[in-house]
Formats: sequence, structure tokens, C-alpha cells
Amino acid sequence: MRIVAHDLGTSGDKASLHDETGRILDSVTVPYATRHGDGGVSEQDPAAWVDAVGRASRGLLAKTGTAPSAVAGVVLSGHMQGLVLVGPDLQPLGPAMLWSDQRADREVGEIAARVSPEEVYRTTGHPLTSSYTLPKLLWVARHEPERLDRATSVVQAKDFVAATLTGAVATDPSDASGTLMMVLTEDRWWTELLDELGLPRRLMPEIRPSTSTVGRLTADAATLVGLPAGTPVVLGGGDGPIASVGAASLDESDSPYMCLGTSAWAATASDAPLLDPQRRSVTFRHVTGPGYAPTATMQAAGASLAWYARDVAGTTVEDALASVSPGSAADLGLYYLPYLMGERAPLWDRDVRGAFVGLAAHHGPGDLARAVLEGVAFNLAACYDAVSAASPHGRVRAIGGGARSHPWLATIADVLGAPVTRVSVTSEANSLGAAVTGLVGLGVLPDFTAARGLVAESDTVEPRRPPSWAAERRAEFDRLQAVLLPFFRDVARRRHSETI
Repeated sequence: MRIVAHDLGTSGDKASLHDETGRILDSVTVPYATRHGDGGVSEQDPAAWVDAVGRASRGLLAKTGTAPSAVAGVVLSGHMQGLVLVGPDLQPLGPAMLWSDQRADREVGEIAARVSPEEVYRTTGHPLTSSYTLPKLLWVARHEPERLDRATSVVQAKDFVAATLTGAVATDPSDASGTLMMVLTEDRWWTELLDELGLPRRLMPEIRPSTSTVGRLTADAATLVGLPAGTPVVLGGGDGPIASVGAASLDESDSPYMCLGTSAWAATASDAPLLDPQRRSVTFRHVTGPGYAPTATMQAAGASLAWYARDVAGTTVEDALASVSPGSAADLGLYYLPYLMGERAPLWDRDVRGAFVGLAAHHGPGDLARAVLEGVAFNLAACYDAVSAASPHGRVRAIGGGARSHPWLATIADVLGAPVTRVSVTSEANSLGAAVTGLVGLGVLPDFTAARGLVAESDTVEPRRPPSWAAERRAEFDRLQAVLLPFFRDVARRRHSETI
């Protein structure tokens, strides 16, 4: 038998075919567009997700020669912390606001006036920022109330696709825990806060286990994806916790890991929420059922390297990596702040911006490329610090497309002052995690521990520099960050006043 997993990423849908053990056989990716605009606009058309799911699914079946009857089920994963308003006909009411949409800054202030940020963090496991669904929902209520009045549900990306495929509206604890609207330890909506803000409870979908069969393919959906009507659809989970399954981070016995992609994060698994005193990390509910997935995510990791390669060096990412100078850029006094889109962990500040600092005439492209890798590594190390307190392990594993790059892993090892182990599922962790979730939901696999047998450690990159080097350079990076942050905030206030 086979199962098809869909990973709705920020840039496209990846459909992957898996056997009954969860092993990936092949995949097809279909991209879709994001619209960015001034004021923090970051939107996608939910209909484009559905179109991509259909095209990717049909393309996957054709590419692999798989008979539709051989597919036992479909499972979903998707980007989190967005907002999709759905009408009574299950059609989207306007574009989806993505996790990266930053329009709801004023609404954050309104929420903070009703409930303290400390209580929000204690209750939901997440800091009060405009990245989340709750401020976005309040933004719609203040700016587009007629759209809110017509809505019947507010859902995430994978939930919208599930509703389109099956006609059933639901979400799972992992996605719900990334909205600022769920009581983390109770798997229920924070209705007291919704009432306080005047937001309708009727919009909140049922929270069902990630392994639930949310429904079965309707006749129209079957035509769309090329599978038989009645094929079960497993709800799945948000992409972060799903990746934890794919990285075999299931409980406290597993070591922390880093995912190196367009964004990047450090994560672990724990029996209880991790409430960081500095509020650098967040805690999701794990898709495994019991347990949690403490995570610290930065915005622009691979995105920084892609931006540098394309817009500064005028080359490819591969050529930029090949040009990286062998020495340390920080040793030359050259630093890069990787805040092209504001920052989540560890700063949680939408106004901070990226910068090259310390440029001199003798710095060449290789030094700038090295500075980008180091800047990402310095920030990611702070993310790792925020979650590794929940783990007794002294090592870290790496997944994601960036884990294929030796220069990147070597830089991270230097900055952490610890070995970094590359695992076999570099860019397949989301697909693998979704497949295992689906197979557990269908009763093919008895539990999630099967993921451990699918994830092999390939090689380990040792740090090349002494721990004192990392401590000194990270201290310089942190000082630079602290000095420039008030400047960025002043500039943001000036620009905001000019646009009012």
C-alpha cells in the first residue's frame, strides 16, 4: 500500500509518495505565489493551495506510475500561524494572511491592554506578537468587519485544504497551539479571551487529534487529486511539529535538532511546556499526542543567503557557498544581521532590520558570504540556547536543505562550540513526519516510534575553533544587535508617522 503526504510550504506544495513503513519513494512540488506589500502585507490565495495539491498529486501518480487504488490515504501538513476565513460554502473569504504578515501591530497593543503579555505566554506558550492568528483576526474585525460577519470558520492552511477535500472543518492541537487562541495544556480554545476581545466563538473549528481521519475525498476532490472518492484524509499537523516527527524528535529521550531552510529553527521534545524566562522560545503541542515541541524560530536563514546571492552578488546560492572565504568574517570585524523580515526568536521584534556592519575596502564577496553564514549561525545559536535547556543532550542534529551544505554546518558547529550531526532526511523531514502521522492514523503503524527507524545519522561536523572564540564573537554580535535595535525602532516610528 501507499500513502500520499502533502506539505504545504510557504513557497509551494510538495506531494510525496510513501510505502507502508513511511519511507519516501518520490515527490513532486508545485509552487504558488506570495504577495508582499507595504505595511507588512504577506498574503496567498488559498485557491492556489488547492490547485497545487491537485496538480502535485496527479503529477506524483503519473511520475511514479502508481495506481490510484494502491493509495490507502492522504495526510496533510502546512505552514502555521496564518489566517484563512471560510464562508458557509467552504470558500475562502479573501486572501490568507500568512505567518509573515505584520499588519496587526496595533491590535497587539489592544490585546495587551486587556491581558498581560506574560499571561498570554503562560497560557498559550507563545509571545504576544503580530505573527500570530489572534492579532490577525482582530485586525480583520477592526478593518474588514463585513468579512468577519460572513465567515463561519477561521482555519490554517492544511485545515482549509482538508475542508476542500472532505467537506469537514477541523484543526489539530499542533496548529491550534500556534494561534494564540488555545490553552496549551488543555487543548481547548481560550474562549475567555475571545469573549473579552469581542471575537465570535463560532469561528473556532473543532480541535481533533492529528491522527484523526477528518473525512474522505468527495467526488469533486477525487477528480482534483486523481484518487478514488472515499479515500480517507488524515488531518495531520502544522509544519514545525510535523518536522519534529520527521527528525525523530518524539520525546525527551531524543536530542534537539535544527532545521535549516528558508527560515530556521531549533527544537526539542518535552513532557511539559517550556516557558523561557526571556520568552525567546515557543511551545507547540506535539502531533504525537502527549507532549510538546518547544521551538525557537528565526525568520531569514536560507532567505538571507538567497537574498545575498541573488540581489547582492548576482549569482546562485551554490556559487555563493562555493565562494565562502576560509577565515572568519567576524575576525575581520565584518558582521551580518540576518533580520530581513524583522525577527522572531530571540528578539520578537518586527522593526529590527538586516545589515552588514564593519565593511572595509579589502572585504570581498567571499567575506560577505561568510558573514551571512556567521550572522545566521549567531542568531540560530541563541535559538538553540532557548530550547536546549529542556534537553539533557549535549549534541544537536541538523535537517533541512541547508544541512546539505558543509560550510553552513561547519559555521554552526564553530558558533555552538559543539558537533553538529547531519541526518539522512535533510529536506524530507516534513514529508516523512506527515507520512508517519498518516500511517499511525490509518492504523498501519502502531505508534510514532517508527520514525526513529527511518532517520539515520550520516556524518558529524566538528567545531574548528575553540569555545572561547564562539563566546567572544557571539558577545560582539549581541552587543551590535543591542546597539542597533533602538535605531531600527526609531526609524520604524518615523516611517510609520509619515504614512499615517
